[in-house]
Amino acid sequence: MPTNVQPMDLGANAFSFTHRYETRNENWLMLHAHQGIELLYIHEGSGTVTLESQQYKLEDNMLFCFQPYQLHKVDVPLKDGATYIRTNLTFDARILDPYLQPYPKMQAFLRRLMYGLLRRQVFTFCDDKTLANLLSDYDKMRTLTGGEPSVEDRVLFLLALFKHLQLHVFELEDTHASVDKNSGHVEKILDWIETHYCQTISLESLSQELHLSSYHISHLFKQQTGMTISDYVAGRRIREACALLENTDYSINEIGRMIGGFSAPYFSQLFKKHKGVTPNLYRSAIKHTYQ
Repeated sequence: MPTNVQPMDLGANAFSFTHRYETRNENWLMLHAHQGIELLYIHEGSGTVTLESQQYKLEDNMLFCFQPYQLHKVDVPLKDGATYIRTNLTFDARILDPYLQPYPKMQAFLRRLMYGLLRRQVFTFCDDKTLANLLSDYDKMRTLTGGEPSVEDRVLFLLALFKHLQLHVFELEDTHASVDKNSGHVEKILDWIETHYCQTISLESLSQELHLSSYHISHLFKQQTGMTISDYVAGRRIREACALLENTDYSINEIGRMIGGFSAPYFSQLFKKHKGVTPNLYRSAIKHTYQ
């Protein structure tokens, strides 16, 4: 089973970006979630992928995009002579964000990929091998360089990859609009939410903090992220709940209180609405990941 796995380091600071190209000839079953984004490209294979409560047929030349803490199961029951070939990229856009400051449009795109409401997360490319070739060329370069491409090569690969995804795959509305003027405001909104999301969120308080009208804040945030502030806050609370379910032994009642002062029944209802499973089922699945 050839496997090529390497965390990337862009310069002086460690950067959590894992690239894996591998071929498997045995059954593959994985149920898990990630703190960051996972891009799974299927070069060859057949099976099913369950993304929270929705099941998709896995085929050749498909791309799956899993957002942070989205529970997903990949089931590839291989028959004699069959092969499962995939490229897997996992990364945390928050760590990548500073490297994209010279590229505000791409920076806005990645923020939406990480936090926004995606209309599609599964793509089939049929005869279009552009993305497959981009991924394969990088893996070939890693092989030629002994697994240690230069910082320049790594950065160029990432820029080319994200630019292709931005223009030809996700095609999210408003990603080409001018974001230079507004990116600073959005960063401040995100920072404020990060500090206050466990409390009762007041748009008026946020408005006073940024010296902007409530309407302007709501419109700007929706334009840049593709979602409302209330939807973003709910998603942020659920991501925190997922982290607590995975990494602590806090009770459901305690976690509900910690992420927003919710009762256990209301928290369970909110969690199932977003994740498709109850908090207890999510905790059980994530702590018993298997393959």
